[in-house]
Amino acid sequence: MKIKSCFGIALHMHQPIIPAGGSDIRTAKLISNLQYMMEHQNVGDNHNAPVFLNCYSRIADFVRELSGEGKNPRIMLDYSGNLLWGLKDMGEERVLDNLKLVTCDKKYSGYVEWLGTMWSHSVVSSTPVPDIKLHIKEWQDYFASIFGQKALKNVKGFSSPEMHLPIHPDVCFEYVKVLKERGYRWLMVQEHTIENMDGSSIRRPHFPHKLVAKNSLGEKAEITVIIKTQGSDNKLIGQMQPYYEAKTLGHEKYCGLDIPSFVAQIGDGENGGVMMNEFPEAYKKAFRETGCDGTVGMNGTEYLKLVKQAGLDEKSFMPVEPVSQSKIWEFLKEYSHGAADRAIEKVKQKYPGFSLEKASWTNDKDWVKGYEDIMDPITKFSAAFHKKFDDELSRGRSLAAPTYKKALFYLLLSETSCFRYWGAGVWTDYAKEICRRGMEIING
Repeated sequence: MKIKSCFGIALHMHQPIIPAGGSDIRTAKLISNLQYMMEHQNVGDNHNAPVFLNCYSRIADFVRELSGEGKNPRIMLDYSGNLLWGLKDMGEERVLDNLKLVTCDKKYSGYVEWLGTMWSHSVVSSTPVPDIKLHIKEWQDYFASIFGQKALKNVKGFSSPEMHLPIHPDVCFEYVKVLKERGYRWLMVQEHTIENMDGSSIRRPHFPHKLVAKNSLGEKAEITVIIKTQGSDNKLIGQMQPYYEAKTLGHEKYCGLDIPSFVAQIGDGENGGVMMNEFPEAYKKAFRETGCDGTVGMNGTEYLKLVKQAGLDEKSFMPVEPVSQSKIWEFLKEYSHGAADRAIEKVKQKYPGFSLEKASWTNDKDWVKGYEDIMDPITKFSAAFHKKFDDELSRGRSLAAPTYKKALFYLLLSETSCFRYWGAGVWTDYAKEICRRGMEIING
């Protein structure tokens, strides 16, 4: 069968960890928000907790069912470190064991591709730069502790929390540099978070591109990107829109070669009625049909391998940069320390409304402005953490030291995006309390 077009879907799964295992926030045990929901099902939408728990496991059942029918299902999975920790802490080993079956068993592992992410679901541009590497490394270590080193070696793609891509040249450079250092080959990005190198909008979203990250000193780091099209709408996944869109596409000339199109989407795997109720049958129906007309399901790394086999090298992919960076380069004429910051100040004068924070799944979400009351404690906590431990680590102290590991845990937790997403109130209180406990560990 000649492959005409391809599609790939990813399920994002996350539950924050909160100090809610007790009535007093200052002494409450850290627990998964899922556990809190399970224990308080009479509050708000918490009655969905058992359904959420099932959603974290059920994809493994779907894969095995379709495989047993002789079909070829595909799925990419993005589970935050918070969620994996919470499932273990709750004693939900059955969920993890079910996921292990399709992750580690050769019979099924070709169907499933795990994507790396930030351990505590932190938004990159509102995460202190030295902590970006900590999140990325800790997720890899934690994933390996559950699924094994062999499974970790197969994790080649990365999914950013909130589909966020940092616009600041220095932050984006460090981000891409760390991804490459940690072994990642590609990054999934939202269509409107990138632009062509001349500042124009993306014209070929169904083909892989090359993200070029350049800092104030002119240093470059590059990584392949697979583009998620359209905005954030779980219905796109819940109703298997990528499959039906891919059926309307075919081969196109890209970088001089005929390449099958690839429609990629990611959405919450448990959130909303469509995902809870419509997705299971829509997913099975799509994979019972795929292949009949040359439209096939593929995971990200698998598609990139197909492109390479067609003769297209990653270096030839069309280059892109974070959206709005062209405005920064307009004023950055000489490379030096702080050059990007100086250019950004000029950009803000010429382009009112310019923001470094809004390149995520939605244009109307700023992950820093309005959250100074929690960003300040987080920034101070991060600075204190590195002041205490960076020097000790450079002198050979073990990364496994209990004090370091405990402080690291609190640091990563404090930077969880949920503590800003839901605005002021109990969620920001959670962040402040986590920072307080972390500072106690450091100062103790």
